Amino acid sequence: MPPISNPTLRQRRLGAELRKLRERAGFSVTGAAALLGVNQGRVSMIETGRSPVSADRVRAMASAYDCSDAVLVDALSAMTGRRARGWWQEYREHLPAALVDLAELEHHATALRVALVIHVPALLQTTDHARALFRAVVPPLRQYEIEHRLTHRIKRQGILHRDTPPPYSALIHESALRMGFGGPTIARGQLRHLLEMSELPHVTVRVITFGTEYFPSTGQSFDYVEGPVRQLDTVQLDTHHGGCGFLDAEAQLGKYRAVLEHMESCALGVADSRDFIHCLLQEA
Repeated sequence: MPPISNPTLRQRRLGAELRKLRERAGFSVTGAAALLGVNQGRVSMIETGRSPVSADRVRAMASAYDCSDAVLVDALSAMTGRRARGWWQEYREHLPAALVDLAELEHHATALRVALVIHVPALLQTTDHARALFRAVVPPLRQYEIEHRLTHRIKRQGILHRDTPPPYSALIHESALRMGFGGPTIARGQLRHLLEMSELPHVTVRVITFGTEYFPSTGQSFDYVEGPVRQLDTVQLDTHHGGCGFLDAEAQLGKYRAVLEHMESCALGVADSRDFIHCLLQEA
């Protein structure tokens, strides 16, 4: 099969996980190639996500690397091959690659956990709220760029309305609820939408108020995207230049899980959070 010129985040992650298995087993690329009966270039291309790899090949590599974690091997095998073209691929020419990769990551997630201080979560934003945010981007976006980002965001939100949507948990600081992007009318509509979305059985919205004495966050928003096994989780960080940073090292994942747990301990309960948002709506 021909090489993949622009591997997706999912393809790169599969290759990276196979590289980790090889390194844990103590094999060099040369040693792994000899063991597998392929050339070094083939191993390198698989590990960078530039070469399609079959589920059988993944299982053979895992066996050669003495990986006994059957659940992990099954999960890696499910990531193989040239996958069907997802809706997000149509945005490859219009948006930064990281935003397209984020949509693919969310699509395959088994659960999503987000924590935000200044903004309402993207998957819970109204169209008007999202448009107001895009109009405030520095440097300014052209109108067609705004529309591309807006339609992309709306399509991302579709995962919360699938027949079997992933559990979605949002921790939102009070400051994000009071920012009022787009003016009072849009802000009220956004608060109403949050209340409506919080009623969905798979959506949990919890608020961290200004009165919280201990708030374990630097103010950076992040998404914690759960995979089929913990090793395949991913943290996505928003960056000031409008892109997305992706973290998947074991220590990094552990750190952000701990941050989420601390933030959850600071947040209001689900019912109290709804009451709090309702009070803000009455004040708006």
